[in-house]
Amino acid sequence: QVQLVESGGGLVQAGDSLRLSCAASGRTFSTYVIGWFRQAPGKEREFVGTIKWSGGSPYYSDSVRGRFTISIDNAKNTVYLEMNSLKPEDTAVYYCAATRRAGWPILSKYLYDFWGQGTQVTVSS
Repeated sequence: QVQLVESGGGLVQAGDSLRLSCAASGRTFSTYVIGWFRQAPGKEREFVGTIKWSGGSPYYSDSVRGRFTISIDNAKNTVYLEMNSLKPEDTAVYYCAATRRAGWPILSKYLYDFWGQGTQVTVSS
């Protein structure tokens, strides 16, 4: 069974950086797509970015493009979300998710089959 475990969240100030990790286990992930999503209180879970485990450039939402970077460490079976120039509006619970569905980029949360438990990111002004 696929297991995804996020870590690295915390409380930071506006303009700071933070790196989230998504440790994946239970399968060989070479055919998977990993997505990052976030959910602020009272709001829908929204797409942040996505990457193919097999390689290629990640795809980002307009709100984070240029500030966030997704990368994969194959040796550690871990996907990272590097977040720079954080803003108070980035405050949310961040989730990683996995899918083997076809198509690129996969933006809809409904197309991801496996989810982590989430990690809280709070950005103070």
